[in-house]
Amino acid sequence: MSTELADIHDFIKAIEPFDQLPDASIASIVRNISICYVRAGEQLPPAGVQQPMLYFLRKGALAYFTEQDELLGKYGEGDICTVFCKPDENLTVKVIPEEDTLLCAIACDDLKSVVNDFPSVLRFFMQTGAQRLKQQVVKINEEAIMASTLMNTSIEDFYHAPVVTIEQCASIKEAAFKMTELNYSCLVVVDGDKLAGIVTDKDLRRRCVAQGLDFNLPVSDIMTPNMEVIDINYSAHDALIKMTSQHIHHLPVMKNGELAGMITVTDLMNQEGLNAVNMSSTIGKATSVEELISISKMLPKLQIRMAKLGTTADHVGKTISAITCAFTVRLIKMAKQKYGPEPVPFAWLAAGSQARQEQFAHSDQDNALIISNDMQPEDDIWFKNMATLVSDGLAACGFIYCPGDVMATNDKWRQPQRIWQNYFDRWVNTPEPMALMHSSVFFDLNCVFGDVNLLKEVQANMLKQTQRNTLFIAHLSGNALKLRPPLGFFRDFVLVSSGKNIKALDLKHNGIAPIVDLARIYALSEGITAVNTIERLKQASGTPSLSKTSAANLIDAYEFLGMLRAEHQARQLLDGIEPDNFLAPKEISRLEREHLKDAFKVIKTMQSNRQSTYG
Repeated sequence: MSTELADIHDFIKAIEPFDQLPDASIASIVRNISICYVRAGEQLPPAGVQQPMLYFLRKGALAYFTEQDELLGKYGEGDICTVFCKPDENLTVKVIPEEDTLLCAIACDDLKSVVNDFPSVLRFFMQTGAQRLKQQVVKINEEAIMASTLMNTSIEDFYHAPVVTIEQCASIKEAAFKMTELNYSCLVVVDGDKLAGIVTDKDLRRRCVAQGLDFNLPVSDIMTPNMEVIDINYSAHDALIKMTSQHIHHLPVMKNGELAGMITVTDLMNQEGLNAVNMSSTIGKATSVEELISISKMLPKLQIRMAKLGTTADHVGKTISAITCAFTVRLIKMAKQKYGPEPVPFAWLAAGSQARQEQFAHSDQDNALIISNDMQPEDDIWFKNMATLVSDGLAACGFIYCPGDVMATNDKWRQPQRIWQNYFDRWVNTPEPMALMHSSVFFDLNCVFGDVNLLKEVQANMLKQTQRNTLFIAHLSGNALKLRPPLGFFRDFVLVSSGKNIKALDLKHNGIAPIVDLARIYALSEGITAVNTIERLKQASGTPSLSKTSAANLIDAYEFLGMLRAEHQARQLLDGIEPDNFLAPKEISRLEREHLKDAFKVIKTMQSNRQSTYG
């Protein structure tokens, strides 16, 4: 092989996903490569090239646009231009060098014949950007399952032995005494040497006490026959899936066909000392703010651990948000212990990311209070004292005060229900800039504690108005389109133009927030009550506002961006750095950068659709 061909061989071998190919396949690609040089401003493909080609960029830069000259993305040195092999559906693109550019080109058919036995490589250039992104999200979710500690742990590490049994002819009373004496929540019912069923404390309550049965009847009358069992050779994850799917909490464990022990959902949930269930339970038992502060220090560790296990960003967000709610509820109860019962009903509301269940560790707090219309002026001192205790407590636990003062301590956001209704009426019917800013916060609300109907009634009236107010939706759409994905990023730098993050992507404001905004618009247009972004997109899927394909693409983009954000913040937390949303492209692999571009392209496409509708 000549020096030049060896150089091309090494160049292609270093590019993902071609680095997965054996040398023989790379050599076949090299034999079919042609070198072309295009000047700045000339359009690809070069003159005389008729068949679809894939281009490897050796030197220079390319930009590709829609027919309307909207930028869709850029390619830098070492990138692969795949748009001619599998163009995006319903989209005609123009690819133009931004500077004199040297390319290695191979016919897509020739490349396909070489990599046909390597599906992951073949998919990369034969799929659209949205299809590639979906494939990557599926892979991430599969890896999250495989990385689970329960998946890699044997049932043998969990089950309790020996199992306590009782003959099926024994009375219900005997079973109850036995369970009480041993402090067991279940017994295995046997018929001699055979397994007959299982009886649990739940069976005693529902099938005996609630039905008024005679306690002297045989336990077989209330047992569950044909009980589910699991072999000891299965994993703890298999046990959890079986119990979850069958809606059972106790699972007998068999070894060599014999009853060996019992495993419970509680056993599995307590497998990790640091998990959301245990943390929430510990928070609920705290008796002081100091105790809550101590517990809150575990929150970053939980986020790190979840990221290490490959947990999806959606799961991380829901877990952290649930724990934040637990802190809030405990502080509200502390306030009630200190100030006495509330004078009238109220609803403590979470707003923003916490309401959407998309919060990461130690975000700032956004909250408010809806109070019953029966409230008297003198009642406000109680609610102000309660709000102050809760907000100060959250701040002490690391949830910093909202920079925009969107907190229940602010008189404006601690009001009777009728005032809140007036707020929403004004925001919808007079969509001036401040109203649109409030919409991004207060149209995402969730009741954390108190009378949820106070919120539901306001939301129901608000959704009736947003569904028929096209002017409001148009203004909201225009406001949402101000946040644009950084389609021009390449060569390890992006569009953050100043400050310490000049070479970083703002994942939140240029990636995640635009999807959140779009999902909110679809929900308000269709009268959807959900506030979680993925749930909004799922419920809007197939409606006049959003096609099923577009919804799936946005969900994939959202999950991929969230995964990058979660992993980035975990790395910062491990290094003792305050987490942020600015990701330097050099932190991720070249292939991840391609998927990132695919995600940004999905967002851009949906924003363009929105702009054409309301522009």
